[in-house]
Amino acid sequence: MKNGNAKTKRYLEIIPACISWGILIFLACLSIFRPILSAILIIIFEFYWNIRTIYLTTLLVLAYKKLSNEKNRDWLSDCVGLAPKKDWAKVYHLIIFPVYKEGLKILRPSLKSLADCQYPKEKMIVVMAFEERSSDSRSNAAILEEEFKSGFFGYISTFHPDGIPGESRTKGANATWAAKQAKEFLDKRSIAYEDILISCFDADTCVDKQYFACLTYHFLTSSRPHQASYQPMPVYNNNIWYAPAFARLVETSGSFCQMIESMRLEKFVTFSSHSMSFKTLVAINYWPVNMISDDSVVYWKAFLYYKGDYRVVPLYITVSMDAAYSTSIFKTVVVQYKQKRRWAWGVENFPFLVEGLIHDKKIPLAKKIRRSFNLLESHISWAVWAMIIMLITPLPILFGGAFFSQTSIGYNLPRIGGLLLNFALGTSLIWIVLSMTILPKRPPDVKWFKYIMMVIEWALAPVIILILGSTPALDAQTRLALGKYMQFYSTEKVYKNIPEEKNG
Repeated sequence: MKNGNAKTKRYLEIIPACISWGILIFLACLSIFRPILSAILIIIFEFYWNIRTIYLTTLLVLAYKKLSNEKNRDWLSDCVGLAPKKDWAKVYHLIIFPVYKEGLKILRPSLKSLADCQYPKEKMIVVMAFEERSSDSRSNAAILEEEFKSGFFGYISTFHPDGIPGESRTKGANATWAAKQAKEFLDKRSIAYEDILISCFDADTCVDKQYFACLTYHFLTSSRPHQASYQPMPVYNNNIWYAPAFARLVETSGSFCQMIESMRLEKFVTFSSHSMSFKTLVAINYWPVNMISDDSVVYWKAFLYYKGDYRVVPLYITVSMDAAYSTSIFKTVVVQYKQKRRWAWGVENFPFLVEGLIHDKKIPLAKKIRRSFNLLESHISWAVWAMIIMLITPLPILFGGAFFSQTSIGYNLPRIGGLLLNFALGTSLIWIVLSMTILPKRPPDVKWFKYIMMVIEWALAPVIILILGSTPALDAQTRLALGKYMQFYSTEKVYKNIPEEKNG
């Protein structure tokens, strides 16, 4: 039986790359041997993509409007207003920061953002989850304990041992170890799991002051609070003013994509820093300990556990993290590429989900097909669309010859392509305006003309999306298909000439 499962898993791992490469190779061959037919398909695709861009931009504007409307809401007063039907004071918050190489300059501001929250600290339990294999873990833990331990109901430092059988060196393995240590802390104090919300944050996550009040309110007002994860809007603002142009652009686009997904609940899946019921986390046996994409797989674990009756509740409140960059332009490209490839490795969710759905007889067939297709389609689109627009579109003109250039379709292809590209650039103006509005306050040591540079740099978007969008996604899918499984990559974070206090 295990043999059959392994074979099924391998077949499923091959599917995404086969489809992505199949689309690209088919269109490339068609451009060489049937340029007219290829040109027609490319024009149809570009029309479709422009319509899709308008749709996604509309969703972005709606999500931004929600974020703006709820930005200054007094969530704690709203929680108090739920009494006596809902007792918000019963809810505890367990916050885990998995840590590997991150130093004090990153960890301190993250903890300080918790201490500055407008939420009772006697209801907060903080777990700094260090890796035992990191040489600085013990010393950093001692320093942070001395500074922050007295400020919360509970403060725990854990040290995840290396080489536990069945585990890989992943964030999920560390977070699971930490959650089990926290469970012992809770059991000793007889705190009910259903009264605990657990938030697993990246080590550089700085929360909004109202985050935990907002989370508590949504948890208490949800119809099925334990059958939901709670996803804030991630922004990469901690060091955004100091990051190189293309790093800013990539990270801002990533934030916008999450805002768009928050408006498409059928496709919305947990990403990076998120929260959920501790009762549910224990029931599904925590995060996966041998998968890289733990932040999204934990959603699918809960989805399968509750027979498809599990969802993600969007929180229109921000958590701020670091834009990834290094000490030089080339190194920054490498850092960004590896980070995006790690995100794209979320394609491993497809075989995980489909295997689970195959063996589940209670989830409706229509939901199985819809959720599987949505997951697969999102990864295929990620891998191919920029490739088609940037690399495949010119091929019919290059290989069509004199006859093709004299045909109506050959004559109009570059004009139609240019027109559609200009239209897409027009919609990108909305993205530019919104990107400026979510920026934190400009630091005193950054000159005002940086605003102008941040607008101009959007001209780099097509090339950047190709290099740091489609390419790492196609890379991840190809590795999965070949069985070249990735190891967890801890993103490098550099703070050259940056004041220690980050923007929360």
